Amino acid sequence: MVQNRSSLLLALTFLGSGVLLGFFLQYGPPGQVLGQLLAQPGAAETEIVSRQQEYAQLDRDAEHLVLHSQVLRRVVRLSGPFVVHIDAQKSENPRSSRSRLVEEAGSGIIIQHQDQFYVLTNRHVVKDADNQRILIKLDDGRELNPSLVRSDVDTDIAVLSIEAPDLVSARLGDSDCVEIGDFVLAVGSPFGLSRSVTYGIVSAKGRRDLELGGEAVRYQDFLQTDAAINPGNSGGPLLNLRGEVIGMNTAIASSSGGNEGIGFSIPINMVLFVARQLIDKGQVSRAFLGVNLDAKFTAAAAAQIGLPRPRGARITGVTSGSPAEQARLAVGDVILEFDRIAVENDAHLINMVSLTPVETEVPISVFRAGQTIKLTVKVGDRTKFEERR
Repeated sequence: MVQNRSSLLLALTFLGSGVLLGFFLQYGPPGQVLGQLLAQPGAAETEIVSRQQEYAQLDRDAEHLVLHSQVLRRVVRLSGPFVVHIDAQKSENPRSSRSRLVEEAGSGIIIQHQDQFYVLTNRHVVKDADNQRILIKLDDGRELNPSLVRSDVDTDIAVLSIEAPDLVSARLGDSDCVEIGDFVLAVGSPFGLSRSVTYGIVSAKGRRDLELGGEAVRYQDFLQTDAAINPGNSGGPLLNLRGEVIGMNTAIASSSGGNEGIGFSIPINMVLFVARQLIDKGQVSRAFLGVNLDAKFTAAAAAQIGLPRPRGARITGVTSGSPAEQARLAVGDVILEFDRIAVENDAHLINMVSLTPVETEVPISVFRAGQTIKLTVKVGDRTKFEERR
């Protein structure tokens, strides 16, 4: 009894409040209560347990991102053998015999066509360079010179023929299936730093009428991406998460000369349309419709003829003897669909016609006098028509 009383008095002395007497009477003798308090973890121990729980949750959450990064690593590993670095020495002024040599660096994509291997790149990378001054560096360290170079000024696409054992060709995708927001990787040699990889999304599609400097690129239908593209990336691939090439990196929009998050790639379907003709025929034949189009078809003009919005391509002139005249297209018609694809504007129609095989019969939808009518046009060969003129 004396011991319990002394403990109680000691506790009261330290805690300095008579109110605690009721606490001890309810929860037990002071010694028992203090033992229970000492058995509980302190604030530091509680914080450690909490952090361990957070790390465990973080590990679970990170597994999803780890799986995503594994996909990226696999794409990079598989793409390595078909992405090349290109160095081209060219005359600063090709028309002068005293012009000094300048170097142009770029990238390229190995493809296979009819059992032969070729490198796809941009024309501006190899323009004005002799074959022996174009050096193609493979992923395994080998260096090659192209045996043949062919290019198309209107799309800035070039094809380089190469020969070597154990070459690996790219896996090619369908750029018509690309959607805004798709994840993509750009591979190339920005500023000469070969095998560089950047990551982003497709920011936009159908970018046309871009001022790219130098010679005008007549036919444009660029994919826009925020994957970093810099000088030296030209000609390299834009890849989707399946490791398929969906575009050829070509240009950037920049006020500083470096990446500002706006890069442009030629859709691979357009690249292949041009490249296969360069390989097979040495030149590109493009389809011809034979119409002049209204580049300033505004919302007001559309409303005036009964269209709720300015869509399609409005005809302002029809060339005599052209496929358009034979199909009975007329001034004032608005072409709404070409080959069952909705026409966005005049530039979009021009691109679609240019990518159509010559002599193909194409269904079109036309808005005329407040009604939509269906017609068929057989596109001609632009080159032959221009020769006749």
